[in-house]
Amino acid sequence: MNSTSARTHALRTRTRTLGLAGAASVAAIALALASPLAASAHVTVGPNQAASGSYATLTFKVPTESATAGTVKLEVDLPTDTPLGSVSYQPIAGWSTQVVTEKLATPIKTDDGTVTEAPIKVIWTAASGVQVAPGQFQQFVISAGAMPDTGRIVLPTHQYYSDGTVVNWDEKTPASGAEPEHPAPTVYINDAPPAASGSSGVLATSGAAPSPASAAASPGAAAVAIGLGIGGLALGAIALVVAVFAATRRPRSAAPVSSEK
Repeated sequence: MNSTSARTHALRTRTRTLGLAGAASVAAIALALASPLAASAHVTVGPNQAASGSYATLTFKVPTESATAGTVKLEVDLPTDTPLGSVSYQPIAGWSTQVVTEKLATPIKTDDGTVTEAPIKVIWTAASGVQVAPGQFQQFVISAGAMPDTGRIVLPTHQYYSDGTVVNWDEKTPASGAEPEHPAPTVYINDAPPAASGSSGVLATSGAAPSPASAAASPGAAAVAIGLGIGGLALGAIALVVAVFAATRRPRSAAPVSSEK
């Protein structure tokens, strides 16, 4: 192989190496960035249980998923078949809160007397210029009770964005625990939460301690995300080193052939 052919072959090899290294770098960086986002893509829960007859503090943790718009309004639908007797809210600076009540078709009896109307919806609305910006989350807190004597209460939640988009978190999680795309926040009372319900949409705290399965769900997901992110960054660093080495390495010129005899 003459010197010209050797240089051409070396150049092609270096170009191919750079291409592969660049592709690996892009893939690694994408993995590192996507893993944490996937783990925090929507609202989370923990614990998600309450005792019948108790008053529970429910904290709705709402992240803004959009990269271009902020969250400006949140609506939570409360159960009407097993209504809550009382709902109060924790004020948030820059947000107004409205608890919508409705007359009950069948009054319910509580320790405090007979309830003829009950809250059916809680609405938080951001003031002008206020929003939960991309990359941020906000916690919306209510105190609700007494918890009805039922298996669970489903709390469909509607998230409004500044660009007019509405995301409805209203899909029920089946008993199998297979999480739907937009799970509805759910508080389990007499029913046991499904094993894979760690990403439902409400954080419910009451006197009852969370089950080991639900308590471990969120930390486990975070550990997986961190592990994937670190692995992706390490792969990206290796790929970049390979790319720099390939770019700076110069092929050795072929030794000249002597014409002397």
